[in-house]
Amino acid sequence: MENLSFKNLIFLALLGFLISFVEADLKLGFYDKSCPKAEKIVFDYVKKHFPNAPALAAPILRMHFHDCFVRGCDASVLINSTSTNQAEKAATPNLTLRGFGVIDIIKSLVEKQCPGVVSCADILALTARDAVAVAGGPFWHVPTGRRDGLISNATEALNNIPPPTSNFTALQKSFANKGLNLTDLVLLSGAHTIGISHCSSFSNRLYNFSGKGDEDPSLDKVYASNLKKLKCKTPNDNTSTVEMDPGSFKTFDLDYYKLLLKRRGLFQSDAALTTVSAIKAQISKLAGGSLEVFFNAFAQSMEKMNKIEVKTGNVGEIRKNCAVFNS
Repeated sequence: MENLSFKNLIFLALLGFLISFVEADLKLGFYDKSCPKAEKIVFDYVKKHFPNAPALAAPILRMHFHDCFVRGCDASVLINSTSTNQAEKAATPNLTLRGFGVIDIIKSLVEKQCPGVVSCADILALTARDAVAVAGGPFWHVPTGRRDGLISNATEALNNIPPPTSNFTALQKSFANKGLNLTDLVLLSGAHTIGISHCSSFSNRLYNFSGKGDEDPSLDKVYASNLKKLKCKTPNDNTSTVEMDPGSFKTFDLDYYKLLLKRRGLFQSDAALTTVSAIKAQISKLAGGSLEVFFNAFAQSMEKMNKIEVKTGNVGEIRKNCAVFNS
């Protein structure tokens, strides 16, 4: 009898472990019972407001990327710095991020409906997806159940977010560290088909590539000349912006890949993708392929990215205010 009881206890313990493990995983419709209108609230806000500000899709998508590459997709990028902590927002790669106010508004709307239920990490992931979709880009599945992280550190952001000056080896390593492969690197770089960049992110390619006041020889000369003449007129311009994908920077299309093949990728990290023959072949295939194929492939890589090192179950917290840890 004691033996049977012990076996039952073991079985119940294992069952409990399996249940908690399943509950800890992300899943589609995680809030169906606890906050059934959550995803609709996010989508309705994006659908109503983003068409009036189509340039917002790229910054929100970039914010999501920067969040996931530091401690996983846990909304740590949303935290404000304090007198005792320099948060991720203070790191150089994040100084030009925009759209924090949008996430705060959506969070407040969700909080009114379901206080303390939906994480900021899920709101950011959903908003990024919906912003791209509303802008005419691809749609991808976002299983929910993320928890918000308890740490936000500027140094970690600086060390983990691949800078625009990255060469191919550095990019490959950075993505591999997050469980992403070379195909993901090529596809996720395709997000540069929308949005803008500050001159400071690539001006070294125009004015001082090797420390001798020279241009990056991998950059198309006509393109470089036009950038210096019309956009980034001085080496120290920190305010002017340039379209990532000139002519269609608000449209999610294949032009980014076509520009790479013409040596007109804006960043050194863009140009780096064409330095490896196998990767350049992938780019050529995408550039000459259908938009539907790109959308489907991009969606798959986004689904991988937004699961990086997520916190679920009892790990982390559900923040009341996305910019501040719960007290």
